Amino acid sequence: MTTTMVTRTVDGPDCLAVIPGEEPPANRFSGHVEPAYWSLETEELIGRLETSTSGLLSVDAAVRLAKFGRNAMAPRSGGSALGVFARQFRSPLVLILVFAAAVSAFVGEGHEAAIIGVIVLASCILSFTQEYGASRAMEALRNRISRKATVLRDGIERTTNVEEIVPGDVLCLSAGNLIPVDGVILEARDFNVSESVLTGETFPVVKSAGRSAPEAGIAQRSNAVFTGTSVRSGTAKVLAVATGARTEFASIAEALERRIPETEFARGIRMFGYLMTEIMLAIVILVFFANMLLHRPLIESLLFSLALAVGLTPELLPAIISVTLASGARAMAAGGVIVRRLDAIENLGSMDLLCTDKTGTLTEGVIHLDGSFDVDGEPSDEVLLWAQLNAMLQTGLKNPLDEAIATAQPVEEDLSRFTKIDEIPYDFVRKRLSVAVREETREGILITKGAVQNVLDVCSFVQGPHGSKSLDLAEREAIEEKFRRWSAQGYRVLGLAIRRFQSKASFSRDDETAMAFAGFLLFLDPPKEGVRKTLSALTDRGIGVKVISGDNRYVAAHLADAVGLRSDRIMTGEDLSKLTKNGLLAGVRKTDLFVEIDPNQKERIVEALRRSGHVVGYLGDGINDAPALHEADIGISVDTAVDVAREAADIILLKRDLGVLVRGVDDGRKTFANTMKYISITTSANFGNMISMAAASLYLPFLPLLAKQILLNNFLSDIPSLAIAGDNVDIEQLRRPRHWDIHFIRRFMVSFGLVSSAFDFATFAFLLLAVRASGATFQTAWFVESVLTELAIVLVVRTRRRLWRSRPSRLLAALALTVGGIAVSIPYTPVADWLAMVPLPLPVLLGLLTITATYALVSELTKHLLFDHGNGKPRGRRNSARDRSGSKSARLAD
Repeated sequence: MTTTMVTRTVDGPDCLAVIPGEEPPANRFSGHVEPAYWSLETEELIGRLETSTSGLLSVDAAVRLAKFGRNAMAPRSGGSALGVFARQFRSPLVLILVFAAAVSAFVGEGHEAAIIGVIVLASCILSFTQEYGASRAMEALRNRISRKATVLRDGIERTTNVEEIVPGDVLCLSAGNLIPVDGVILEARDFNVSESVLTGETFPVVKSAGRSAPEAGIAQRSNAVFTGTSVRSGTAKVLAVATGARTEFASIAEALERRIPETEFARGIRMFGYLMTEIMLAIVILVFFANMLLHRPLIESLLFSLALAVGLTPELLPAIISVTLASGARAMAAGGVIVRRLDAIENLGSMDLLCTDKTGTLTEGVIHLDGSFDVDGEPSDEVLLWAQLNAMLQTGLKNPLDEAIATAQPVEEDLSRFTKIDEIPYDFVRKRLSVAVREETREGILITKGAVQNVLDVCSFVQGPHGSKSLDLAEREAIEEKFRRWSAQGYRVLGLAIRRFQSKASFSRDDETAMAFAGFLLFLDPPKEGVRKTLSALTDRGIGVKVISGDNRYVAAHLADAVGLRSDRIMTGEDLSKLTKNGLLAGVRKTDLFVEIDPNQKERIVEALRRSGHVVGYLGDGINDAPALHEADIGISVDTAVDVAREAADIILLKRDLGVLVRGVDDGRKTFANTMKYISITTSANFGNMISMAAASLYLPFLPLLAKQILLNNFLSDIPSLAIAGDNVDIEQLRRPRHWDIHFIRRFMVSFGLVSSAFDFATFAFLLLAVRASGATFQTAWFVESVLTELAIVLVVRTRRRLWRSRPSRLLAALALTVGGIAVSIPYTPVADWLAMVPLPLPVLLGLLTITATYALVSELTKHLLFDHGNGKPRGRRNSARDRSGSKSARLAD
């Protein structure tokens, strides 16, 4: 039998380690474990898993990883390059073109089929390079924030990626951890787990080692933990039994087919696609049958109708959106903001209210202990010694206050004369942490520290310089007055109490009674340099800031004054608990500081703010922030946050700094603006040209453009759109939140479509009446004019400013000029014969350039009339991007 001993590491709870000379068993695990593993004796289960309480050897873990696969519910996203390339040919539009090429080849039009094939291949290659590059970039970003866990390997604690955990591993869990496996508890200490993701139970459940009945349901297995649940308090060692797709979470998720509901932006894109498809089908069917009634050739009419369908449809929209969002994600990552879900970029740009705690965002976040004082307010080394014993010997949830105490100048360099007996971990109900110690042969001391009021609640005595005395009303009022005075000066104040005991081996919450209040610990976390300017920058962008903090009202009000926030509109947790749902809805509108807030109240506040019409972002990094992160439209956390907070967030900040978030908001709005540019371009000249072409085909004795000319036109005009993702965005478009507005897009499409069609008909008149062009000349001239007007509209609608007052990106300008030059020169090149084009006389070319310039000016006027009387402001409250049933939890184990 393997011999074990207790060891302790800097970054983990007490765990078992192997004594040198003893090794865990070699790996022969077959993968078969009793289905009701929670009902087995621990020794029997360890034997069946062929492991030990000291974990696996690294070599055995590697073998099991290869055998059972990664600990993930789904394979890594992205796919192979070949798979991504093949996916481009599954597009309905591409299939239409392939069908058109096949028809051409079947009827003997080999060169027509070849041209269509080349255009299809070129379009797919363009889409592939964009999508594959975007997927690789996003995979790299995700790897930067991969989740870690502490396991026992080779008898010592190691930090490893959760995807590399295998059955038989022993995990060390503590408060804040997101549990990555299904397993049984080997040992636990005040271990409380939130299982709401699986059971719907709101309150955490107590877990401990032991056995459960074979028929016990998930909620009744008190000795087992499950993937996707989270540790609320305490510590435990867990033996991993099931990983990846074999977990309870995976089976439930598969049965329910949970998925993240689409955001308003994604829904808008889908509705836009439906709109364009309906228009496309109506026009194509009408044009095809109309041409047949006019006794046009069947194949020519069919190819023309299919080409018209492709010309009408924004076939590059998915690729443009992917590359624009991925480009935005890369830009945000360079600025310190990691996007966990691309859809969240639009939400970030739409945010108009940010809720945040104060520590680390409004303050420096580097807390230091400013002083330790006795009950009379005098400096006390004894209080500091007790505080350091409490902070340095506790093994639960780590926090900046304990770190500040531990790094303070020690009263005694050597604390080895003190022996830790037990501890009572911190939780968010008691708001206290207790550690029991014994000094050599002397009596033991239970040391409790926490929020002043919560510590006072368990005190019956006061520990003074000359011993203890009863805690009467006068003493309590004196303590509370000191607390208020220091808090009003900006200090974070904790209380400390002690209780002496003779002989006791273990402690529980019930032992926190009849204690003696010993003194105060004062911490200082000054306002962050430049935070006032950052808050002003958020205000300039239409984003309000509300502080939600567990700190007392005096500290919060002092900080608000220091950073330029209103400090007179305060709601305490006690006030909030008395409000009904509708009462809170009215109250949040008039409140800027929510103080002394309990964890479950944060979610209520965010929900009420969203119901009041705001798009709410919530910034948090603690265990108690997860529900609010779920509830917010955009959950924001930091790279150093606990697992459960990081996994609940949509956006991860690599640095806890509102300045980083401001840049992220700008990047989000740039991304949204550039995505909308492509949609605007598609719904203007492109749409108008195709409508005009459909109408002209009914009256001209020949087709206005051949199918191959339409496809080439469409291909060339799409090339500059690929540069939209990196285009410059006017500063005005970053100054307020932007929302998807399908109603405005319809008005935009109709307005610019009519202008485009009007100039198309003017071109028809010029060619037929002034030039008296032949069929080939007409088709060539209109091909050139169509490409030029589509390039002109790219430059017009990409900005809300005057065309000449907004500079496009160099790449966009270069591609537009290059494509324009190619379109004008094609009729004079050897490929003109293949495309059925003829050289254009100079007067015709000059006439087309004049029409294009006039079209650009009229479009510019139309743009300003539309924007001046168009959408201007968001149309009311946007729909939620979040499912109230906890949709985010469906991806916690991914």
